[in-house]
Amino acid sequence: MWTDIMKRIKKEPVLAVSALCMFLSMLLVPPSGAYISYIDFRVLALLFCLMAVVAGLQRHGLFVRMARHMLTGKKGLRALFLLLILLPFFSSMLVTNDVALITFVPFAVLVLTLTGQQRSMIFVIVMQTVAANLGSMATPVGNPQNLYLYSHYHLSPGDFFGAVLPYAALSLPLLAGSVLLCPKKEVSVSLPENDTSLDKKKIFLYLVLFALCLLSVFHVFHYGLLLAIVCLALFLADRNLYGAMDYGLLLTFVCFFIFAGNIGSVSSVKALLQNLLADRPLLTSALASQVISNVPAAVLLSNFTDHWKALLLGTDIGGLGTPIASLASLISFRLYMKTDGASAGKYLGWFSLVNFGGLGLFLLLAFCLGC
Repeated sequence: MWTDIMKRIKKEPVLAVSALCMFLSMLLVPPSGAYISYIDFRVLALLFCLMAVVAGLQRHGLFVRMARHMLTGKKGLRALFLLLILLPFFSSMLVTNDVALITFVPFAVLVLTLTGQQRSMIFVIVMQTVAANLGSMATPVGNPQNLYLYSHYHLSPGDFFGAVLPYAALSLPLLAGSVLLCPKKEVSVSLPENDTSLDKKKIFLYLVLFALCLLSVFHVFHYGLLLAIVCLALFLADRNLYGAMDYGLLLTFVCFFIFAGNIGSVSSVKALLQNLLADRPLLTSALASQVISNVPAAVLLSNFTDHWKALLLGTDIGGLGTPIASLASLISFRLYMKTDGASAGKYLGWFSLVNFGGLGLFLLLAFCLGC
């Protein structure tokens, strides 16, 4: 039994931490009917619907098929690396950073192996991870904390995009410039054919559902109706997808909703966090992300500040830094460690150099812009 518990904790470390925090907070604030008011059901419904739609598009091979068409043929090595890095950058804006990495890191491993570029594996995967975390900041659906903060503070599209787009725009030339570290040479990419044909009807269905998700995020379409439509569509067309959902993420949100609500009821802790956020909201949220990850940091700190822009940027920029600052970073690390000859030390060395450099640069930019 203890072995099973440890395996579960290793598989879902953030969920385990969030559950522990929730149970400890219950010692301060005993369970009551008020707990229900802590939970943001709109965010949970939107997360579930987005996960379902993206899982459907991923299962039916849309993303890999698109990447295959882009990469096959003769390519300059720099152009090849740039495509591999920018695929998660742009896709994360729509399908979240973790899904982008789950899809394109294994694809990059395949491409690099077939072209004999295994020595560049660490560089490409680290840059893919950074690209996914930076690209995901550009939209409300790019990562879970954006979706939560967009809903929590009732932001308008103008408010949100005005805050994040300067940083996302700067990310693109920085990522593109990184491939200048690679030598100039030409390689031929020949990927094995996938016999699975696209189910165009299901792809179309999921694209329509995704459009409804976006309308619901922007408060055009009610989330309750969206949830009903998505659940019905999955039941009728692809019911086995119910088993492919990341329910751990949903439970993590529930645990931190309760934890944050309980902490907000403790006057001394509330006063401390309010003081920290009043003085340095951007830095506080970025540093908190390094320790507890940016999604829990956003849920927790949003209860103690009205400085939504600093919190939004702090948790987005705070996805850079330590491997636990963003859940997506842990995903790519685990995928890399499954490759032949993987070296955790070399990977984490490159990862730390690039991530902490990026964290410092973007924090400096945010301070210069008066955030």
